[in-house]
Amino acid sequence: MRQLSGWRDKAIGTWLVALSLFHLYTATFGIMQPRVQRGVHLLCILPLAFLLFSSPKDGEQNDSIGVTDLILAGLSIFPPLYVILANDQLTMRLSFIDPVSPLQMGLGVLMILLLLEAIRRAVVPALAILIAVFLGYMFIAPYLSGVFHSSPPTLAEIVEMQYLISEAGIFGSITGVSATFVAIFVIFGSFMENTGTGRFFTNLACRVAGRGRGGPAKIAVISSGLFGSISGVGAANVYTTGTFTIPMMIRLGYRRQFAGAVEAAASTGGMLMPPVMGAGAFVMAEITGIAYVHIVLAAMLGAVLYYVSLVLRVHLTALKEDLRGVDNRDMVSFAQLGRDSYLLLPLLVLVAMLLKGYSPFMAANVSIGVTFVLSFLRAETRMSPARLWQTLRSSGQNMIMIGLACAGAGMVVSIVTNTGLALGIATVINSWSGGILLIALVLIMLTSLLLGMGLPCTPAYIIAVTIGGPALQAMGCDLLATHLFVFYFAILAGITPPVCIPAFCGAAIAGSKPLQTGFEAFKLAVVGFLIPYVFIYNQALLLHGTAAEIVSLVLVLLVSIVLLAGGLSGYLGRRLSEVPRLLVLALAVSIALLGTSPDVVNTWPSRIISSGFLLGVIALAWWRKRRSVVA
Repeated sequence: MRQLSGWRDKAIGTWLVALSLFHLYTATFGIMQPRVQRGVHLLCILPLAFLLFSSPKDGEQNDSIGVTDLILAGLSIFPPLYVILANDQLTMRLSFIDPVSPLQMGLGVLMILLLLEAIRRAVVPALAILIAVFLGYMFIAPYLSGVFHSSPPTLAEIVEMQYLISEAGIFGSITGVSATFVAIFVIFGSFMENTGTGRFFTNLACRVAGRGRGGPAKIAVISSGLFGSISGVGAANVYTTGTFTIPMMIRLGYRRQFAGAVEAAASTGGMLMPPVMGAGAFVMAEITGIAYVHIVLAAMLGAVLYYVSLVLRVHLTALKEDLRGVDNRDMVSFAQLGRDSYLLLPLLVLVAMLLKGYSPFMAANVSIGVTFVLSFLRAETRMSPARLWQTLRSSGQNMIMIGLACAGAGMVVSIVTNTGLALGIATVINSWSGGILLIALVLIMLTSLLLGMGLPCTPAYIIAVTIGGPALQAMGCDLLATHLFVFYFAILAGITPPVCIPAFCGAAIAGSKPLQTGFEAFKLAVVGFLIPYVFIYNQALLLHGTAAEIVSLVLVLLVSIVLLAGGLSGYLGRRLSEVPRLLVLALAVSIALLGTSPDVVNTWPSRIISSGFLLGVIALAWWRKRRSVVA
């Protein structure tokens, strides 16, 4: 991103603040008609992609805005502006029946080309290439056979599906989510960050877990999980909390590679953690029609188990390496935490209002208001005009990448649905899997991981579920379980080598090798790769079942998580040699597979054995801690 100064910086800052104020206004007084709301959203962010981001091909950052950038920024105003001004006319026209005028044709082609270039600059080139591949498919589909054959589209039809309709395409429902729910929660996250809530999360985690074995790593896990749900970007979360936690881990004895990997795995997992889930819950609610509250409640248990596995991994690694905790002098006092605890009130208000049935708009708006009012309790958090301006500016800036990525994902969804490609891919997956659900799940997992490598999680999820979702639903999978399955892998792609951006960010802070750090993060997050399969096979993990069924499944999964942590770290009560490690890992995977069978899990022998094992682990940990204190 360009670092501007002088009047250019002030002008673009004003533009970004105006974008945030627009979304605050519509969230308070009611959103506008779909095309108008989405049109204003893209009208504001599209020119900024050319003014704030230089072309990646330049090789090095160019902080000056060139003539080409100004021309592209100026041209990018006209296509969304036409959609806003011609809203009534476009609403009354019959899609794919009424002719496309030359003006609409020209503006539509211009919009598609400018959006591709904006995504290439401001998001990642890989997403622009992926969209271009899908656009190219429409032209080669007439020459393909079988399920991939499609009639050749005219240029007017392409403009229609991508530019003129509001059900899909650039101004479709996916862009609608980024222009409404996502935007207001981005603003909420900026308010939370600029009033010190992120620092409070770190201090809280430090006091809760800092003194124990592996305290710094546990701090990273807990603080990143809390903050990551709001921030919504794994790489940004790594830099926000990792600049504190990674040096602390290294200073107290953790390997640099492991320290960077812990922060990457914890930061990426924050997008799996309710209540915000990195804005993914809102997109999922729009696509599935399932209430937002139902989605976050169903996702809660899986996210908690993921973080339990991370805490266990770092704890067992600390025991194996005999690592100590944080010195009491490096932690804030309980009294200070008590004085700062008011910073949690906006989050509590948000969760309470969502559970009470208020809309996400209302809940986020009230929470922003509460954050603003509470900021005046302390001089260092007070929302002065300058701090408020900076908060609104950073909010608008954070919307650029998300808004462009969602618009690009909307293009892919439109192509897949209008050409019948989704049905064709579903047929291929069903054919390759031989009708066997597990094979189909593996194929869709690989698709989600490949699409998610290097892409923001939201468009990766949208594209992957559009391609793979119909196949799973055709095989009888639950709608919500299907979407969470794809969502998990679209996010975990961020720590799946060879392209794992959050891990590379953690390696940069830790001073370790990027790819090795990525493999370490992948191993740390292994439980996250098992949980989606349980979503499909055992609905109790989605809280769809009786209390006894849910508890039984949690007990079995906890046993598997403990064994996985021990096998991967090489320590379970004592150091494990290679053969015992392999046996422990095999047993852990076998028990996890049992968790996919409700008939096995929901039996008294399973409950008794699982409870006995976990109680034994707890008793052993208590005995070892007591012995170390006496010694």
